[in-house]
Amino acid sequence: MWLTLEQLLGVFKNYNLSIWPIPIVILVLGVAVLFFTFIRKKYSDHILTGFLSFLWLWTAVVFFLIYFGPVYDFAYLFGALFLIQGVLFLLAAIKPQFSFVFKNDAYSIVGILFIAYALLGYPVFGYFLGHTFPHLVLLGFPCPVGVFTFGLFLMTEKRLPKRYLIIPFIWGISGFMPVFTGIFEDLGLIVAALLGTLLIVYRDKKMGTQPIE
Repeated sequence: MWLTLEQLLGVFKNYNLSIWPIPIVILVLGVAVLFFTFIRKKYSDHILTGFLSFLWLWTAVVFFLIYFGPVYDFAYLFGALFLIQGVLFLLAAIKPQFSFVFKNDAYSIVGILFIAYALLGYPVFGYFLGHTFPHLVLLGFPCPVGVFTFGLFLMTEKRLPKRYLIIPFIWGISGFMPVFTGIFEDLGLIVAALLGTLLIVYRDKKMGTQPIE
């Protein structure tokens, strides 16, 4: 059974107050690493993929297992999925599987919009919904992490190996649950999962090249 809005906001409050100001640090890091999609360096892909790994592993262990699990049993399942995705990104950071770059095309523009929503849209939208601190949703919460990930996926130069897309897509579709509860910020997660996946599949089909193995 899913939680009530009050229970969800209670989890958000406990999480934010317990780890504050780490959510702000993660938000600043998210803005900082984004510059590596514009200013290409030989280590850019290591940094960007490593940051994705950090986001998914952090969310798996700290949010789902420590703070969400005690009040919602299925949180442990979500935590396991996030842990798997984090490990996949960690391996990809050691031996890069992605090449991220902003190319000023429709895919990159949509990707930047997704990332902007993950970084700023969540807290701004939440503010107008009355979800102010300590109930604020920032990067480091699982749903903004999902949106941020789809944003970077849309800025990959080569075809995306689909094994990296499965868990983010599953998580994105699960955004219907918090939306029905009243966390309307997560409409952005649903849009990112559906639109992002469609654009990635269409783009990769047009590329006609093999994904990095």
